Amino acid sequence: MKPGFLLAAAFCALLPPAAIAADQSKSLALAQPQKAAAPRPSEPLLLQADEIVYDNDTSTVSAVGQVEISDSGRTLLADRVEYDQVNDRVTARGHVSITDANGNVAFADHVVLTDRMRDGALSGFGALIGKSGRLAARSAQRIGGDTYVTRGTVYSPCKICNQPGKRTPLWRVKAERVVYDQKAHRVRFRDASIDLAGVPVAWIPFLSMPDPTVKYASGLLTPEMGNSTRIGYYVRTPFYVALDQSQDLTLSPMFSSDGGEMLQAEYRLRWNNGGMWLQGSGAYNGNGSLSGTPGPQTYGHIFGSGRTGLGGAWRAGFDVQHTSNSAYMRYYDISFLDRLMSDLFVEGTPGRSRFALTGYYFQGLRSTDIASAFPYILPKLEMSFIPVKKVGGGSFRFDVNGASIGRPNGLNDQRLTGEMNWKRPFIFGDGQIWTFVMNGRGDTYRIETPAIGAAPANDRYINRGTGFAALDWRWPFIASGGGGRSYILQPIAQLVAQPYGGNPAGLRIEDSNDFEFDDNNVFSFNQVPGYDLIESGPRANAGLMAQAILPGGKVEAMVGQTYRLKPDPLFAAFSGNSGTASDIVGSFSVKFPHLDITDRIAVDRGNGTVRRHEVYVTGSYARSSLQLSYVQLPPSALLLGLPSREELNAQMDVNVWRNWQVFIAGQRDLQKGEFLNTEYGLGYEDECLAISLAYRRKFTRDAVLGLPPSTSMILRFSLKTGDTPIQPFSLFPRDVFALSHP
Repeated sequence: MKPGFLLAAAFCALLPPAAIAADQSKSLALAQPQKAAAPRPSEPLLLQADEIVYDNDTSTVSAVGQVEISDSGRTLLADRVEYDQVNDRVTARGHVSITDANGNVAFADHVVLTDRMRDGALSGFGALIGKSGRLAARSAQRIGGDTYVTRGTVYSPCKICNQPGKRTPLWRVKAERVVYDQKAHRVRFRDASIDLAGVPVAWIPFLSMPDPTVKYASGLLTPEMGNSTRIGYYVRTPFYVALDQSQDLTLSPMFSSDGGEMLQAEYRLRWNNGGMWLQGSGAYNGNGSLSGTPGPQTYGHIFGSGRTGLGGAWRAGFDVQHTSNSAYMRYYDISFLDRLMSDLFVEGTPGRSRFALTGYYFQGLRSTDIASAFPYILPKLEMSFIPVKKVGGGSFRFDVNGASIGRPNGLNDQRLTGEMNWKRPFIFGDGQIWTFVMNGRGDTYRIETPAIGAAPANDRYINRGTGFAALDWRWPFIASGGGGRSYILQPIAQLVAQPYGGNPAGLRIEDSNDFEFDDNNVFSFNQVPGYDLIESGPRANAGLMAQAILPGGKVEAMVGQTYRLKPDPLFAAFSGNSGTASDIVGSFSVKFPHLDITDRIAVDRGNGTVRRHEVYVTGSYARSSLQLSYVQLPPSALLLGLPSREELNAQMDVNVWRNWQVFIAGQRDLQKGEFLNTEYGLGYEDECLAISLAYRRKFTRDAVLGLPPSTSMILRFSLKTGDTPIQPFSLFPRDVFALSHP
């Protein structure tokens, strides 16, 4: 065991004035020195070494061989350490390392430290910062215990392999003078050059970046450069501002040769019971190409969301989506949404019940949209009461739903709906499950029609009451295959008794237009979405569900169909649910850790042709992935008026070699036999560098919005400074925003 000594603030001020040769393990706890050159704190130093030598004439103590000194969370290791009590100076030689309280390690060949190892000079200096950061210099000066000023410095956050040909980091910064502030976790360079794979690529007079231990800090983020046939050559330089530990701001100015200038901003804020984010932009285009009128023009948009708790089970929130021009966001590739929605709500969920009051505002961005026809909802009421205890041996639910809809053109209406639902299951000994359901509902409408020409304004009230009784039967058969395998086969039949009618003339259809008959609603007692339209008449739903649970995944399949005594006039011929028998709908899915396949299909009950077909495939292997979707849709039912379509979408990311990736994506209209969008690219990414080059082509044209086809080339380049997601660097001589948070 090597000898160890516990000393007070001065190494050995109370030792006898003679040399001590330590031949065996010793430990001495010494009180404060009786005399010292300067006032000293009372915390003890911990010193361990093979040998301790005390020179009374020079008032020095020397520790020789495997020396370890710990003081106030700092640890010094060396081959030899000399302590000058008069000058309060520690001199260390040979394999010197200094570890601070945060675990950062500094290395040197020769070190002179003062002020309880807080200040000093180091030669042949090196430092480990965080998990991967490395800094090396000819010499360094330590100030205040947490700041190093180095000369002739090389810094890199990249991991370095100790193998021939791999010792040069992928990128590094070389500078004549560097200040490393351990307390602020900041590295500042003066007269710096950036080397990529050992080749200088940029010179910067001042450079500042956080060390690899920082989670977020103010500074310049990854710039983006590219070329587009719409806006010409452009460059985007985002700047991140860490306001404090709970809020930040990102500013992204963009300059283009043909599209003018744009500034994007994103603000994020978190608090104890909620948070919010706002994203917006403003653009100035001297060409004025979006409004159809000559001259300079300005555009803008805002997106955002926020949630906050109100105490207990209550909360409030908002969502906002708005733009000043219907083509603006697509023109600058900000967003490709064609419907925008904003809302403001208050919501409570006491127990199993729920109450919500929400206001909605919509904006349409399609060339065929008419702004005056778009509604706003103020408010929408949703209330559900579900008692914890059973009612009559079954589960009971009472819902109230209402909406007040207004439009600029005056076509306003209000609706209030009350609905009660009760169901009780019965399970028999052979496994059959019979569920009896009763439902009653009433609606009141107020329809407003403004004065048109000589026709006066008119308000009408429409009332409706309806209900149904239903019986749901299921009989699952379960078999075990061993080895964690099990198989389930379950036939399903539903009978619904409901009177005909129930959709009065004169109703404005607001929320039931988007009807799709598929595997999601074939076993629903009311297959029509929303409240305005209801399914009516006696009917039956029948089908079969199968499931195989295997080690690591499962396979599922379902098929179903609806039958009626006579056709329901609600469903159009192309809805898949007209006549006395519906289309046959089904789904098939395979779900494993690296493979997910979903196939949804609708087959015409008359001639057996496929009317609707959707296939979604997602696969991954190591760092490669594939996403594939095929969609064949018939014309949309009811009032949407959307034509049929058949599309193929594919996106593939292939890891071709080590950190190199090739990606390709495309969207093709199979009916017209033409591409809608394509994108190809090559990228490289590791722990300290990310670079990609992409080619993007949009083939669609919108003459009304003034959006022609476009081609873009996009270059993204990022020098990572750590393993955390936000690691910017700053091209300023000092921190403009002195906010770094480890």
